[in-house]
Amino acid sequence: MAETNGAAQETQVAKHKEVGHKSLLQSDALYQYILETSVYPREPEPMKELRELTAKHPWNLMTTSADEGQFLSMLLKLINAKNTMEIGVYTGYSLLATALALPDDGKILAMDINKENYELGLPVIQKAGVAHKIDFREGPALPVLDLMVEDKNNHGTYDFIFVDADKDNYLNYHKRIIELVKVGGVIGYDNTLWNGSVVAPPDAPLRKYVRYYRDFVLELNKALAADPRIEICMLPVGDGITLCRRIS
Repeated sequence: MAETNGAAQETQVAKHKEVGHKSLLQSDALYQYILETSVYPREPEPMKELRELTAKHPWNLMTTSADEGQFLSMLLKLINAKNTMEIGVYTGYSLLATALALPDDGKILAMDINKENYELGLPVIQKAGVAHKIDFREGPALPVLDLMVEDKNNHGTYDFIFVDADKDNYLNYHKRIIELVKVGGVIGYDNTLWNGSVVAPPDAPLRKYVRYYRDFVLELNKALAADPRIEICMLPVGDGITLCRRIS
């Protein structure tokens, strides 16, 4: 019996390592149940193809998890988003989820410092027939945002902005995009629970990159909670996502 249980546990651990797995659920079996019952049966074929392609990339943990992709798709449809922005693209899984959810004349301004990663997923995006919705810009997002903020015609024009990029710049992004999202619009900040490290004791054994960015994530979370211009909701989806609805 012990051997059977051990084998079952090994199977669950193996499943837990699949691409994009960032679940904060303590039960691997429960997370797998969510994927197999709700997510994978409804996952569009292009997103499945891109997820499997991304799984072969050495940085695959950077991708948005499948359950979060499904969540973003539902959210975008609920708020009737049409004009959106994405800061941090990687191979484009969340970008594809957005593009598929938007109407045919929807637009996404997508920014990333690495065009090569985006081009890995681009053939899938093109085959899905949604590439015309995407305006991809290679390079740092802050200079682009600064130019946009300078032009008041850009203020309040975005329905949804998704940020999944360099955590040490999240607050810098927030200072700018809060001007660009419309009142009633939504900003989504990814990784706001940061591998659960936000509640780890100071001497906890953490991977170097987790420890390095943890303080920036904590600073962001504190700032968002105190920002009177937004309503917030922090959700334990993926690696934590905080939704900010602009109210003023």
